[in-house]
Amino acid sequence: MTQSVDLPSSNSISHSPKKDEVPQKASLNLLKDLLPFLAKYKMRMGLAVIALLITTAITLSFGIGLRVIIDEGFSKGSAAYLNSVLLVMAVLAFVLAVATIFRFFLVTSLGELVTKDIRQAVFSRVVKLHPSYFEENRSGEIMSRLTTDTTLLQSIIGSSVSFALRSGLTMIGGLTMMLITNPKLTVVVILAVPLVLIPIIVFGKKVRELSKKSQDRVASVGTYAGEMIQQIKTVQSYHREDYEINNFENEVEQTYQVSKQRILYRSVLMGGAIFLSFIAIGIMIYVGGSDVIAGRMLAGELAQFVFYAMMVAMGVASVSEVMGELQRAAGATERLMELMNVESLIKDADQPIDKQNSQNGTIQFKNLTFNYPSRPDRAALENIDLTIQPGQTVAIVGPSGAGKSTMFEMLLRFYDPKQGEIVLNGFNIKDWTLENLRSNMAWVPQHPILFSDNVLHNIRYGNPQASTDDVIAAAKAANAHEFIEKLPEGYESYLGENGVRLSGGQKQRIVIARAILNNPNILLLDEATSALDAKSEQLVQQALDRLVESRTTLVIAHRLSTIKNADKIVVMDEGKIVATGTHSELMQKSELYNNLAQLQFMTSGQ
Repeated sequence: MTQSVDLPSSNSISHSPKKDEVPQKASLNLLKDLLPFLAKYKMRMGLAVIALLITTAITLSFGIGLRVIIDEGFSKGSAAYLNSVLLVMAVLAFVLAVATIFRFFLVTSLGELVTKDIRQAVFSRVVKLHPSYFEENRSGEIMSRLTTDTTLLQSIIGSSVSFALRSGLTMIGGLTMMLITNPKLTVVVILAVPLVLIPIIVFGKKVRELSKKSQDRVASVGTYAGEMIQQIKTVQSYHREDYEINNFENEVEQTYQVSKQRILYRSVLMGGAIFLSFIAIGIMIYVGGSDVIAGRMLAGELAQFVFYAMMVAMGVASVSEVMGELQRAAGATERLMELMNVESLIKDADQPIDKQNSQNGTIQFKNLTFNYPSRPDRAALENIDLTIQPGQTVAIVGPSGAGKSTMFEMLLRFYDPKQGEIVLNGFNIKDWTLENLRSNMAWVPQHPILFSDNVLHNIRYGNPQASTDDVIAAAKAANAHEFIEKLPEGYESYLGENGVRLSGGQKQRIVIARAILNNPNILLLDEATSALDAKSEQLVQQALDRLVESRTTLVIAHRLSTIKNADKIVVMDEGKIVATGTHSELMQKSELYNNLAQLQFMTSGQ
């Protein structure tokens, strides 16, 4: 298992930037946030630096060899001397190649390792965030950060940073050797350095801003495409393919236009730096050539100086190119750190209770009021008081928007109440760890959720430690075994995205098998039969009847068959409990329930 990395955190929620929003003060300082990830691989980085120093030193030595060949070998006409110098340079070239292989392997694999760690760290943070975060932020944007941004960092760390370090060392070493070789010509080159830095300063900030904007546009394209693919049946049923194609084309075109601007600025940045560098070299060659003609300088010395000047010029050009990549890396790092710094609003208690302290299983809603963060002006639940005894089946009924599903979300602690509390086993659910709290419950939603995997994985999701025999037993209890056996590969059959290869009733029975395998103390059933045909409903209902035995059950009810045998029925309207009782009692005393029973429950003919 990968070692965890401590990262800076923030107490405030950091939200995704809006489409096309660009931070105005992003800088390369943001790259320091990568240091905790790099610190894990000090040995690898140290070896890479040693290899880098070796390659740089050997490369610089070639300038001395060039001068010796010209001034000693050519001018003296000594073939033996020339051969010996070339042999030494060949040996050095071999060492250079070996050191380059090691450096490339170490640095590239470092990029892969750091990317792996960052992806794991970001995903670990995201998967534990409060649900309201995902209501306020686009899933495609989050996925883009997890994939595109980390891939960009992989390229930067594994290639561009190494390239920049090599170029930087070459520049420093080249300048040093230039100064040793000929101080006068070195001054000429140094005077030209500010001119070379001008395009980097002027265009660097713009490249950074456009890089961030380009990444946001790519995220937007991914979000749009993902949504269309997920809703492909709706798109096709309304014959909106051409409409969506045109919209997607507009999204891609906007992304291209932003990328084109970024590329243009980067091109000007590189071209300007290269042009000005070679202008400086031209001036230097003119001055040095005049000295050679006048006899103030040897030809080999000038060749050596030109060699180092070329190295410095190429280093400057390389650094200017890498600066653009580093600007993009800064933008990607900022986006990733925004996710890493989000603090979940739903946390474990500082001193959580031991779940073994109490076993009675009583659930109490006490004066509970709650507003969704996205709708702060409207109470989803208001002054809810309700006690559910162990082993009871409690049905919750009411019109759409009454707050029925919100009751489940509060009990699962997807949200915390604005006021009041929920008590389980005698303790406020905030005093439980989230793991212990939710391990007591199993949720069977109205619309079954399946993963893009096989049947075995989807059922075993309720209990990862369960054996295959346990999975099969749960499937049999859920009336699912028979149809599973008929699938092409039985329990190993791949179900497609969200179980697209199964019918609604089959999906629901697999979800029920998952809940059976979980063996919870508390069941939360969001009317699992409301959208099924009669035959599927009968099979699913039989599975549910087995599931609720000896368990505390809360069920959101849409059909009379689901609630007629409930121990208690709770009638809700506009976030409030307006009546409680049995079916017969409520038919007498609750006009709302009576209307619901006649208009909704009775429509099934039950």
